[in-house]
Amino acid sequence: MANFMNIRSATPKDVDLIFSFIQKKAEFDRNVGAFPGILQVTEAKIQRTLFGNTPFAHVLFAVTSSQPIGFALYGFRYSSFVGQPSIWLDDLYINEGSRSQGAGAALMAELARIAQENGCSHLAWTAFDAIIRRLIPFYEQMINALVLALPCNSSQPIRVIDLGCGTGTIARRKH
Repeated sequence: MANFMNIRSATPKDVDLIFSFIQKKAEFDRNVGAFPGILQVTEAKIQRTLFGNTPFAHVLFAVTSSQPIGFALYGFRYSSFVGQPSIWLDDLYINEGSRSQGAGAALMAELARIAQENGCSHLAWTAFDAIIRRLIPFYEQMINALVLALPCNSSQPIRVIDLGCGTGTIARRKH
């Protein structure tokens, strides 16, 4: 029997969990040649920048059987030309043993819901080519899940832009 997938927002009590996922994401990126650097983040920085007076980013967790198995770290941007916010996905990571079970698609669907709820013009991210080549099936599944998750009407159809070169954007476009 499959476990129920829940998506929840991080709270200040999750600082150590966020730090742990960032460490795992950095190690994953190192292994595929996408991050040669040294992590400079600390739990104190996470506490201050995500849960201080001005949160600079937000975190969602994918949880199954009461265990967080993945996370998404995102923030809002603003376009002066469009006059609307958008969401920038900075990190998406699913624990190795929990991949291909829908956690990434569930996190992306929740981000799409948050984008719609906040009147965002689009949801965007970048992935390195080394990662993209391995994850094309995931991205195809994720885009299908997002298209289904975002209600579409005649004034705001959904479009997908440029997934093949490592950048993805889901946008609601007015005719």
